[in-house]
Amino acid sequence: MINEKNNSITIVPGIRVGHATDADALTGCTVVLCEKGTIGGVDQRGGATGSRQIDSLHPIRLVEEVHAILLSGGSAFGLNAATGVMRYLEEQGVGVQISNSRIPIVPTAILFDLSIGKPSIRPDAKMGYQSCLNANNNPVLEGNVGAGCGATAGKILGIHNAVKTGIGSAGMELRNGLYIGAIIAVNSFGDVIEPGTGKIIAGARIADENQFANTLNVMKTLSDSGKLRGGNRSNTVIGVVATNAKFNKEQINKVAQMAQSGVTRAIRPAHTMFDGDTIFALATGYIEADENIIGAFASEMVTEAIIRAVLKAEPAGGLPSASVI
Repeated sequence: MINEKNNSITIVPGIRVGHATDADALTGCTVVLCEKGTIGGVDQRGGATGSRQIDSLHPIRLVEEVHAILLSGGSAFGLNAATGVMRYLEEQGVGVQISNSRIPIVPTAILFDLSIGKPSIRPDAKMGYQSCLNANNNPVLEGNVGAGCGATAGKILGIHNAVKTGIGSAGMELRNGLYIGAIIAVNSFGDVIEPGTGKIIAGARIADENQFANTLNVMKTLSDSGKLRGGNRSNTVIGVVATNAKFNKEQINKVAQMAQSGVTRAIRPAHTMFDGDTIFALATGYIEADENIIGAFASEMVTEAIIRAVLKAEPAGGLPSASVI
């Protein structure tokens, strides 16, 4: 049952979200802070990922705890924002105790938003720190904020024929006291599809016309040459799913894997060589649950968050949003 007061990822106990946004430069970052004992996992698809400290999330690695997840614009430059998150957590006394130091674990994924706004301005340590200061458990702000500030979708015909998207979130109560939620920044190569109807709601547009080109149709016309064109290295869908279920690393990694189905349900095509699709999963560890059930609804929340990221976005950078098409 959806909680009408909060249907975002912060419905999950122990999860806080903060954005830092530069609306002029059209970039930003989003932090997901989690309480002590949270177990993390990750699933990455596509051929153009950009990330930091991902290896620690895999089941065979030593460290189990995760203290924050950072989603950032700025392409590889945006990875620097994680330094600010680590500084904030260190000041709070949060981290893995190693000898006389505490080391915060902050897995990070980035998206490419340098095609609009001011590409010389990217999220940095100061912005990462600010996102932590802004973090709370209120319903998540959506649209042109945080990591979604410079996000776009449908770039097969170039950035000027794309649509402005953003960041979205969804959350629900599965049963009494058991919650699942997602937050997703949508910066996809492919078109965003309304699952119930198959209608394109954001994607590549036909030049000088107020209608969608349909990326699959464009790809079909290019199949003889084998060459794709326009903005093909500037895409990625990144996000986090969270639950207060009690899982080990193997189980939460399975949840992350299943959650990726939500991307393929809402984006066409997904997981291309031009995308860096990355989904993190967090388990705050309170309630016994089945990872198959949590994974299935994590996928649903990812799809809903993607649609909200599109519908909550506003025109920016010379690009229209779904609200004006």
